[in-house]
Amino acid sequence: MWDWRRSWRERSKLERIDLYSRVTISAMPWLFILTWGALPLGADLRRTPLPIAVGAVFLLVSLVQCLLSNRNVRPSYLHYLGTAPFPRRRQTVSLALMLLGLGILATLVALDGLGTGGLVMLVGNTSIPFVITQVLLVPVRTFLLQLLALAALNVGVFAAVGVRGGTLAGVAPATLFGALLVLISVRPSVWSLSVMWQAEEARDLQARLAVAEERLRFGRDMHDVLGRNLAVIALKSELAVELAQRGKPAAVDQMVEVMRIARSSQQEVRDVVRGYREADLVTELAGAQGVLRAAGIECEVAGDAGAELPAPVRSALGWVVREAATNVLRHGDPRHCAIRLRTAADAAVLEVENDGAPSSADTAGGSTDGAGGSGLAGLRERLRELDGSLDAGPTGSGVFRLMARIPLPSRTATPASPSALASPTDSLPSPTDSPASSPLPPSRDPGTGVGMSAAPDLVKERR
Repeated sequence: MWDWRRSWRERSKLERIDLYSRVTISAMPWLFILTWGALPLGADLRRTPLPIAVGAVFLLVSLVQCLLSNRNVRPSYLHYLGTAPFPRRRQTVSLALMLLGLGILATLVALDGLGTGGLVMLVGNTSIPFVITQVLLVPVRTFLLQLLALAALNVGVFAAVGVRGGTLAGVAPATLFGALLVLISVRPSVWSLSVMWQAEEARDLQARLAVAEERLRFGRDMHDVLGRNLAVIALKSELAVELAQRGKPAAVDQMVEVMRIARSSQQEVRDVVRGYREADLVTELAGAQGVLRAAGIECEVAGDAGAELPAPVRSALGWVVREAATNVLRHGDPRHCAIRLRTAADAAVLEVENDGAPSSADTAGGSTDGAGGSGLAGLRERLRELDGSLDAGPTGSGVFRLMARIPLPSRTATPASPSALASPTDSLPSPTDSPASSPLPPSRDPGTGVGMSAAPDLVKERR
């Protein structure tokens, strides 16, 4: 799976474990050929020319088996992991070499060139290179059945050449012992490696998902932060052009406001980049009211300011107010907008309605998750983190309604006071209270920077 020629220090810990395990597996047939092959053969082989020649051929076949087994370690490992199919022709060659070695060993016994003492160990060694690969290619049950068939084949072959008694009885256990030793050593090692690689891939995937989630968060925050500000900048720029064409000095004030909002947007973008950006419900309600009024849209805010709500709920509803106000400015031709906030013991509900909505839901007061935009989709993601929901769509008669609902922890309900419901703006800071809570200077209208009587007229004429 990895290039063996790379330096040991260049590898990760998991790559080192992988390399160590595969080198160990590759060394197993060579260890068996030395301890169960060459040494017994050298000790029990009769010193006559023909047995020596046949024994040399047997060792040569065993060496070729070991080389082929080493070549098969990597593809069999990949096959076990399910990443690449194993080329079956290689295992066919390995099987043919095993049968050839078995035949040569039977020939030695038939020539009376090998003592019975080393025969049992040589029988077990003959199948080891083939078994090391086969154990990774088939299920364990299939492997055990094949192993029993191999043991029966060995017993039959040596019984046919005259092996009897205890030597013949030891052929089957020797075959089973060697193969089972491979089974309990090779397969668990490769299984452990596969689990570690899967864990490594899971960590990589988790890191990639975290990066993708952060990109989505950044894009969503950028959309929510800049959407309304850019709409206000465009509105004020148009008003400044019309005022300049009429020769009114108020055009300068409008451009000053454009410059200030642009600088404020820069700071908000920096906050988004740092991940510190949060929307404040009170500020967003006041800002939405001021911006919509500046555009000639009557905006009514009803209900309390949500001061009793948890901070995450206030922040999420603040983003809803910002996006709703942005969509009211961008879509349709509204004259009236109503923002209502209701809090109960089990949930907080924010409702935004505006008239002048087109007949298509895709363009009325905001797009609905389609190709028209991603604002509502981003809001739904924010609310989903709090188990909330968002519904948006036309209700008929040119009215578009957006409703956000966020469940609250169990607590004793604190109903809003009648005075707050009767005069909703009393519980909200006026857009002209202070520069900190309003996007516009206190000395002028919060939406345009000019008198309230001038801005709606200009907007109506522009429309």
